[in-house]
Amino acid sequence: MVSSKNSPYDCGQLIVDITTTTFTRAKKRWRMAYAALYAVRVMLSLPKELMYKRSNYKDYSEISEYGSFGGFQGLKGSQREKGDSNSGLEHGAKDSSPLELQSPAHDESRSYTSLEVKPSTSSDETGHHSSVPNNIDHAGLEKMVKEKDLAALAKFGGVTGITTSLKTNREYGLPGNDTEINKRRELFGSNTYPKPPSKGLLYFVLDALKDMTILILCVCAALSLAFGIKEYGVKEGWYEGGSIFVAVIIVIVVSALSNFRQEIQFDKLSKISSNINVEVFRDRQRQEISIFDVVVGDVVFLNIGDQIPADGVFLDGYSFQVDESSMTGESDYVEVDSRKNPFLLSGAKVADGYGRMLVTSVGMNTAWGEMMSSISQESNVRTPLQARLDKLTSSIGKVGLAVAFLVLLVLLIRYFTGNTKDENGKKEYIGSKTKTDDVLNAVVRIVSAAVTIVVVAIPEGLPLAVTLTLAYSMKRMMKDQAMVRKLSACETMGSATVICTDKTGTLTLNQMKVTKFWVGQESIAEDNSSITPNVRELFYQGVGLNTTGSVFMPLTGSKPEISGSPTEKAILYWVVLDLGMDMQELKPRYDILHVETFNSDKKRSGVLIKKKDDNTIHVHWKGAAEMIVATCSSYYDPSGTVKPLDVDTRSKLEKIIQGMAASSLRCIAFAHAQISEDEVEYSDDDKPHQKLKEDGLILLGIVGLKDPCRPGVINAVRVCKAAGVDIKMITGDNIFTAKAIATECGILEKENEVQDGQVVEGVEFRNYTDAERMQKVDNIRVMARSSPFDKLLMVQCLKEKGHVVAVTGDGTNDAPALKEADIGLSMGIQGTEVAKESSDIIILDDNFHSVATVLRWGRCVYNNIQKFIQFQLTVNVAALVINFIAAVSAGEVPLTAVQLLWVNLIMDTLGALALATERPTNELMERQPVGRTAPLITNIMWRNLLAQALYQIAVLLILQFQGESIFNVTAAVNDTLIFNTFVLCQVFNEFNSRSMEKKNVFKGILRNRLFIGIVGITIVLQVVMVEFLKKFADTEKLNVQQWVVCIVIAAVSWPIGWVVKFIPVSEDPYFRIIKRSLLRLKNIL
Repeated sequence: MVSSKNSPYDCGQLIVDITTTTFTRAKKRWRMAYAALYAVRVMLSLPKELMYKRSNYKDYSEISEYGSFGGFQGLKGSQREKGDSNSGLEHGAKDSSPLELQSPAHDESRSYTSLEVKPSTSSDETGHHSSVPNNIDHAGLEKMVKEKDLAALAKFGGVTGITTSLKTNREYGLPGNDTEINKRRELFGSNTYPKPPSKGLLYFVLDALKDMTILILCVCAALSLAFGIKEYGVKEGWYEGGSIFVAVIIVIVVSALSNFRQEIQFDKLSKISSNINVEVFRDRQRQEISIFDVVVGDVVFLNIGDQIPADGVFLDGYSFQVDESSMTGESDYVEVDSRKNPFLLSGAKVADGYGRMLVTSVGMNTAWGEMMSSISQESNVRTPLQARLDKLTSSIGKVGLAVAFLVLLVLLIRYFTGNTKDENGKKEYIGSKTKTDDVLNAVVRIVSAAVTIVVVAIPEGLPLAVTLTLAYSMKRMMKDQAMVRKLSACETMGSATVICTDKTGTLTLNQMKVTKFWVGQESIAEDNSSITPNVRELFYQGVGLNTTGSVFMPLTGSKPEISGSPTEKAILYWVVLDLGMDMQELKPRYDILHVETFNSDKKRSGVLIKKKDDNTIHVHWKGAAEMIVATCSSYYDPSGTVKPLDVDTRSKLEKIIQGMAASSLRCIAFAHAQISEDEVEYSDDDKPHQKLKEDGLILLGIVGLKDPCRPGVINAVRVCKAAGVDIKMITGDNIFTAKAIATECGILEKENEVQDGQVVEGVEFRNYTDAERMQKVDNIRVMARSSPFDKLLMVQCLKEKGHVVAVTGDGTNDAPALKEADIGLSMGIQGTEVAKESSDIIILDDNFHSVATVLRWGRCVYNNIQKFIQFQLTVNVAALVINFIAAVSAGEVPLTAVQLLWVNLIMDTLGALALATERPTNELMERQPVGRTAPLITNIMWRNLLAQALYQIAVLLILQFQGESIFNVTAAVNDTLIFNTFVLCQVFNEFNSRSMEKKNVFKGILRNRLFIGIVGITIVLQVVMVEFLKKFADTEKLNVQQWVVCIVIAAVSWPIGWVVKFIPVSEDPYFRIIKRSLLRLKNIL
């Protein structure tokens, strides 16, 4: 490295020489460029240098030169040695400037200089010491936190020692550069854990084989195969039994694939739901990152309701309590402090207070990681609707078995009594003269007919339809900003009769802004010039030190970056931009002695502080305006004079608050008191916490925050009301703000039309007797100043009255109400992790419009399943009756097992796909909610399916007994006509099933391309079945005229479907009417 003494130039001398020495034009240009480059770099470094000095940080950089010049190593050149005051580098050299220069060797022959700025290895460009810890006993650190070992903590040097060992700055966190973070991730592991392998396709195949329907079909297939081979030989006898086996395999594969896809979807949802955002300090500012990106050494911010993202130790905070029940099973909250219990376990929830933690272990190195890696989420839990459909399928199967047994009995009696004849008109059974083989073949044929009845009776497509509907709706709901955590919520939401919703963030935008400011009885103008410095300083204390938010001032001088809840952010923006608070200058001047954190019960927060200059102690409270005013006995006016708060003044202040609230403003008040050391009180629970003074305070001022209604909320409320769903707004705001917002959103009618009992306060509702609550709860539209307990109480009352209740919630204290409700809806943005875990559906955008969308989807799921049941049962009833009548009367069945399986399996599977994927329509929101005990098959469905089934039975029986003579065809062609007509009837009836009540079933059909595609595929497959699979399907080719006849007969189902919808039906279920009639008849007899 060239000594600086050999350099004839420092910067100052260089400039002098450039102006006084004779150089060539090229040399002058290079030297001027060099000087300009250096000057710019020095100027750019000055703001950073000043900031680093202010924060007791030092930043070193090194400028090195390419080629043969070596590197710059701090300009200690001739001018500094001479003490030349003109040196432009003097300041930087003396005070460890961010740039230190090293001169190149003097070489007249060179005409250029190349520079590169490099951070040194000891610190990064933000002033953080960036070397990653590599000599810490990490295993011992993990064990210490898991076992909560204070002795081990002492050996590590306490929390301060661990912070130093992990090379973390407890005030400014880690550097945010990727190199540093990746090194820590490589050294200590990532904050993820390996889950047990997902269930493979084979698991679902084996699971499908356990189904009773499948087992019955397998037995039928085995019998049919054995009997067929015995009667017709191996070459042709395997068709029927083999086709049943093929059908069984298709059912199993389709069902397994559907469940497998659902498992994959659940895994994706699980990853999304577990990807929690956490706040950490990196690069000197608060940042929101994924929980998976947290590394050892991170400083994490924790507030009420947050999930602790990793194992670690407590740095600082106030009133900090955690719920470790998920880890230990203990329901009591654990108090955390820096002395007796500084240990924090991942997976626990913050129950109260706020604070910061230092991460010591992540991922599999935590107790939570070890536990979660052995747990897999169960995704194949049966929903209530699936359970009801399983019961329905089982009932239909039992009916089928009973009919099959009856057919078997009748046919056996007919045969052995000599009532059956062969193709030549001779009796088949002539007692002992009949050969044993002939008897066996006849019995096999009879058993085969009975097996066919069983096959047609079992609705194979029904469970598949439910799975497809639920899977499809979950996927679509995700796109509509609703993440389903529990499948049952998809169906239950369709039956909801009441939605209890929050106000802030759900009905409103949650974008608060201070629009009104009162000090005493005076409204303060926007310039705030009328406020004296002492009052302004008290506001700085009351806002800047009593907050869970933070303020970061960028170096560029742009707007401050403020984090925290929307309310905190709005107030901090106001006090920083309008009142001129400097958070960095404010905090060092005070010690925070105690903090009372905000929660939904108290509706206020407080702080006890000591001013370092004069050791005076101050109490500050911030919260709901009327509650804070009630604790005050005097107030400040803008000049800083303290005046008594008499009855008249208090009344005026209450009117001011009411006026702001009536303008939809959230009113927050600030109060202050200066107390002596002797006045500091302590809690009664034997804990060394100061108790804040709560009365005799001085009112500082009141601010009004505007939170506008969300666009689309008014329409969403109107749609829900039209759908017969009551909307109840439950909020912590005062009654005037609540009424104003509810009226604006359409929950309440105009002010002069509000009825008595529609708006209540939480305390009033709480103090009702049980009888009064049950009587009045239906009429309540708004509950203001409510606590989480009030919300829970309302949910319990509504459920007791028979309502299906949906509840929105975002706070930790909302968890009981979310669990109690039939459908818990948590907020994805503002919701705490506790609330999300207690809910069934997460509203990802916190928007009430999305709640209304979930309601639409819930009704759509229920409606789609009902449509498919109607379609499926029409097929089953028609086929069962036709085969039964034909078997009993003629001794043979017109529809073979293969044909019936084709109808049941392919038609129903494709039908399920077509009907299960119908999108929600506006008509769904014009109906009244489905009751909790409403039957799955309604009177309307019975009307529609019986009309279609009777038509199909009549037509097919005419074809069965008179078809050969009517169309002058052979028996084989006639059977094909029956089969083809039956299938085409189902195709046309699929259109009828699109709507159970609307007469125009073609509305919106062009938008459902999937439906049109499936109908097209079905027709193509039917043509293949009839025209090309003659032996397999037991069919004959049909000519054009015969196809036209089949189509015309099937198309008649459209006008029948249209006409039958004019027939009115009773709202009382038919089975209930029949049951009552039978009971009456029994009483008469």
